[in-house]
Amino acid sequence: MQTQEFLQRYQQGERNFGHIDLSGASLSGVNLREIDLTGANLTGANLSWSFLSNAKLIGACLRRADLRSAGLAGANLSGANLSGANLAKADLRLACLEAAELNWAALPEADLGGANLQRVKSDQINFAGAKLDGAKLMAAELMEANLNRASLVGANLTGANLREAHLVEANLRAAILLGVNLIEADLNGAQMRSANLAGADLHRAVLAGADLTEAVLDNADLSRANLAGSYLLKASFKKALLLRANLQGVYLLRADLSEANLRNADLQKADLSGAYLMDAMLGEADLREACLIECRLIRTNLEGAQLTGCCIQNWQIQDVDLSKVDCRYVFTQFDYTAKVAANRLPVDRDFESGELGRQHQEESSIVEVSFAEPPNWEALVFTVRRVELESRELKLNVQFFESAGEQHLLRLSANRLVNGKILGDRILALYPDMLEKVLAKGAEILSLLDLAVARNSAQPEPGQKEVLLRRQEIYQRMVRQISFILMSQTPDKFSDSVQRLLDYLKQQGIPTEQIQKKVISQAIVQRAKQDPVFREQLLTWEKKASDRVRCSMMGEAVRYAITLLIDY
Repeated sequence: MQTQEFLQRYQQGERNFGHIDLSGASLSGVNLREIDLTGANLTGANLSWSFLSNAKLIGACLRRADLRSAGLAGANLSGANLSGANLAKADLRLACLEAAELNWAALPEADLGGANLQRVKSDQINFAGAKLDGAKLMAAELMEANLNRASLVGANLTGANLREAHLVEANLRAAILLGVNLIEADLNGAQMRSANLAGADLHRAVLAGADLTEAVLDNADLSRANLAGSYLLKASFKKALLLRANLQGVYLLRADLSEANLRNADLQKADLSGAYLMDAMLGEADLREACLIECRLIRTNLEGAQLTGCCIQNWQIQDVDLSKVDCRYVFTQFDYTAKVAANRLPVDRDFESGELGRQHQEESSIVEVSFAEPPNWEALVFTVRRVELESRELKLNVQFFESAGEQHLLRLSANRLVNGKILGDRILALYPDMLEKVLAKGAEILSLLDLAVARNSAQPEPGQKEVLLRRQEIYQRMVRQISFILMSQTPDKFSDSVQRLLDYLKQQGIPTEQIQKKVISQAIVQRAKQDPVFREQLLTWEKKASDRVRCSMMGEAVRYAITLLIDY
C-alpha cells in the first residue's frame, strides 16, 4: 500500500491496518492516534514526531525505525521488534513493551514512566538520561545497557539481567532489584536510597560514591565490589557476601551486617559507628583507622583483622576473640570538635602481640555479680550507687537477674568499658556492710523518702502492733519486687505485673498512693533518662495501651512518669 493511500484511509476513519507493509515510509509528524498496526512491517520507517498514543503495534517490526520524539503514550508494543530503532526523547509513558526486542535501540532522554518492559530482550540498549520511574522491568534482559543518569525511581527490576550495565549517577531510589544480576555493573555515584537489592548479584560491581542509605542488601553478593566512599547509613547487609570488597571510607553508620562475610574486605577509614556485626566474618579484614564508635560486635570473627588506629569509643563486644588481631594501637575517644580520634592506647608505645585481646578479657561494658542468696534490692541499689560515685562519670544499669538453684546472677551494663571482674568484686565487698546499714536504718530511710506505712496518731494496741509490723514487712517486700520489675521488664509487661502487686497491697489494707508517685514514677523516669530504647517503649505504650490499663493505678503512675519526662 502506498503511503498516501494509507494516510487517506486513516483520515477517513479507518483504524485497522494489521500486517500492513510500510517499510521505509515517511510518516514524520503525522497523527496516527489509536491506530491498529498489529504485525505491521515498519522497518526503516520515519515516524519521528508522529502521534501514536494508544496505538496497537503488537508484534510489529520497527527495526531501524526513526521514532525520535514520537508520541507513544499508552501504546501497545508487546512483542515488537525495535532493534536498532531510534526513540530518542520519545514519549512512552504507560506503554507496553513486554517481551519486545530492543537490541541496540536508542532511547536517550525518552520518557517511559510506568511503562511495562517485562522480559524485554536487549543488548547494549541506550537509556541514557531516560525516565523510567515506576517502570516494570521484571526479568528484562538489559546486558551492557546504558542507563547513565537515567531515573528509575520506584522501578521494579526483579530478576533483571543488568550484567556490565552502565548506571553512572542513575536514580534508583526505592527501586526493587530483588535477585537482579549486576555483575561488573557500573553504578558510580548512583542514588539508591531505600532500594531493595536482596539476593542481588553485584560481584565486581562499581558502587563508588553511591548512596545506599537504608537500602536492603540481605543475601546479596558484593564480593570484590568497589564501594569506596559510598553512603550505607542504616543499610541492611544480613548474610551478604562482601569478600575482598573495597569499602574504604564508606559510611556504614548503624548498618546491619549480622552474619555478613567481609573476609579480606578493605574497610580502611570506614565509619561503622553504631553498626551491628553479630556473627559477622571479618577475618583478615583491613580496619585500620576505621571508626567503631558504639559498634556492636557479638561473636564476630576478627582473626587476622587489622585494627591499628581504629577508634573504639564505647564499642560493645561480646564473645569476641581479639587475641589474633593485628593491632599496634587504638583510640578510645573521639573529639567531635576537631573531628579526630583521641586518647591513643597505649600512650607511648605499641601493643605487644595479643595484648589487646588480653586487655579485652579484663575490660568490658558488662558486669556480672553472683550472689549466694537473693539480694536485698534496697541494699543493692545503694551499693551500686556507691560504686558509681567512686568512679568518675560511671553509670550502671540493671540488664538481667536470674535465680538458678543456689546461684543468683545479676548482670549490669556500664556506660563505658570497665574491668568487670574488679567492679563485680567491689560490689560484693560493699554489699554486706550496706545491707547491715539498710536493715538497721530501714525505717528512717523510708521516713526520709516519705514511704512509711500510714498509721494513726494514737498508740496502737499490742495486737495492732503485730498487724502494722506485718504490713510494713509486706510493704517493703512489695517495694523491692516492684523496683526489680520496673528495672527489668518492658512497659507492656510490667504494667500488668505491678498492677497485681498494687491490688494485693490494697487487699491488705496498705495505701499505695506513695508507691505510685514516689517509687513507680521516679523509677520509670530514672530508667528512661538512662535508656533511650526504654523511653521509646514508654511512649509507644502510652499510645497503644487500652483505656482499662491506662486508668488503672499502675497506668496513672506510668502516665505521670511520662509527663515528668516530657517536662524534662
